[in-house]
Amino acid sequence: MELVVLGSGTAAPTAERTAPAHWVEAGPVKLLLDCGAGVLHRAAAFGVPWAAATHLAITHFHPDHWGELAAYLFALRWGIEPARSAPLMLLGPPGLLLRLERLAGAFGGWVLEPEFPLEVVEIAAGATRELSPGITLETCDTPHTSESIAYAVRTGEARLVYTGDTGPSEALARWAAGCDLLLAECSLPDERAIGVHLTPTQAGALAHAARARRLVLTHFYPVFGATDPVRAAAREFHGEIVAARDGDRFVIGT
Repeated sequence: MELVVLGSGTAAPTAERTAPAHWVEAGPVKLLLDCGAGVLHRAAAFGVPWAAATHLAITHFHPDHWGELAAYLFALRWGIEPARSAPLMLLGPPGLLLRLERLAGAFGGWVLEPEFPLEVVEIAAGATRELSPGITLETCDTPHTSESIAYAVRTGEARLVYTGDTGPSEALARWAAGCDLLLAECSLPDERAIGVHLTPTQAGALAHAARARRLVLTHFYPVFGATDPVRAAAREFHGEIVAARDGDRFVIGT
């Protein structure tokens, strides 16, 4: 399984980081986790085959996590040659279909009928969905918004956990237990802690409690400046830690 970080930032724009988006390839599955602003241009710049996506999963409905979805569907319809015919599965928390219907009201009916098969799946916390034989998507709720969920991609050899946005959660740590790579949001420095996001120390504590093999921090607000989130996270977690940058790639499993 391979992970490509397309967007390691937040709603606050910077020249270095775009909004949350993470590309996962596992066998025939090409999955985009979140679809924030900048994902299409980042994918093109990093050589990621965005037009070949088989699945797209949204963690919650804050605009930095799904604000480029309409543009993504628009590009799949008119931005590639030959025109797409392969199906796409769009997954997200309950309420996804209603929001897509509202997008269709604003942009046009092509949002729901983009001239290729589009399957919309509302997936609740605690559910498991088979994406392809031997490859599953698992979910867990997170303390951020009422609908927020984390995702895990599991193959026979590896498990990747992506927290989406979350505050500290013992339940999330139990659910993520033993993961090969924990892709954890790390929004704010420790001195700016709030209940619905993680700081580096809290992300490290989550990785420690989950007994993760590797910790990759993402979703950084510019307030970090030149401070080192890895050093702070290492107070709690003694495994490998990386502060993700847009374009970083990771291989998970062997």
